[in-house]
Amino acid sequence: MTAPTLTVAGTRPRTHPLRARLAAAPRSVGRVAATTVTVFLLASLLTFALGALSDANPAAAVLGDLATPADIARMEAQFGLDQPLATQYLTWLGHAFTGNLGVSWFTGVPVADSITQALPVDLSIAGLALLLAVVIGGGAGIAAALDNGGVIDRAVTLVCSVLATLPPFLIGIVLIVVFAVQFGALPTGGYEPLGAGAGQWLRYAILPALALSLDAAASIARQLRTSLVGALRENYVTGAQMRGFSARRVLFGHVLRNAAGPALTVLGVSVPVILGGAVVTEKIFNLPGIAQLSLQAAEKHDIPVIQGTLLVTVGVVLVANIAVNALLAALNPAAARRQSGGRRSAADRGGAA
Repeated sequence: MTAPTLTVAGTRPRTHPLRARLAAAPRSVGRVAATTVTVFLLASLLTFALGALSDANPAAAVLGDLATPADIARMEAQFGLDQPLATQYLTWLGHAFTGNLGVSWFTGVPVADSITQALPVDLSIAGLALLLAVVIGGGAGIAAALDNGGVIDRAVTLVCSVLATLPPFLIGIVLIVVFAVQFGALPTGGYEPLGAGAGQWLRYAILPALALSLDAAASIARQLRTSLVGALRENYVTGAQMRGFSARRVLFGHVLRNAAGPALTVLGVSVPVILGGAVVTEKIFNLPGIAQLSLQAAEKHDIPVIQGTLLVTVGVVLVANIAVNALLAALNPAAARRQSGGRRSAADRGGAA
């Protein structure tokens, strides 16, 4: 006689947390990739439409008033402007994916070459600005949270409120007056590439980077302070302290990882803000960056350069957001742990039954 098989209702096979996260990784990557491609294609369509729907005419701009109809027709054929808009867009986008962003209507220089010379200036300044924002904002947010309700907390809140109201160009002017004019410690403008030496590059990059970073630093400090104050009251903090963990280990090993999400989100949002603020900041500090390149192109109605700079800027912002999302997933796996823990608890309860 065969013994009956006992089954326990509600039981599920246990799933290892790491295995569950690895299994969910392709779906997450696929969603991010699909979103990024969709946003990039929409941005490229809008970028192309801005140029296609404008009244700028390369023949009239380059040849002048003496251009004959034959000259205009020949130049339009040279730039492909005699093709339907859909054909122009697909051709332009296909060339853009291969690195060919067209040729300037006025200088004849390939747009990709001009961007290659200007983009490192923006990337180095923006990278330093983001680093300063993380260091300044992170340090201020941690100090304010640890002194919740105290003098440091109130001082950080006041300074962040003031900085959030000041535009980067005004901060840049103040920095020039103080550090370049009054003390003469730093140059008023210009740029030296990183290849000329880290110290020389930093002398020219620190003021514009600082001007661009303070607004983001204020936002990061406020978000991090709020998150840390809430996280420090969680039960796992009390448990870690009772097990004898040091305050430093609890803060940097547990609390900060779980509370860094909103601050990292602010960091991702700050990338387009920093790049947008670079237009005026580059003018103040006389930086030969991509913002100045696009501004000069807009003044001349040089559509290929405008389209190329906008497309590259959108690509930089999307890559930065992907990096921030990846960093957020790496630093804050608490959601996956809670989900896996919930599955394990259900299985344990079923097994105990």
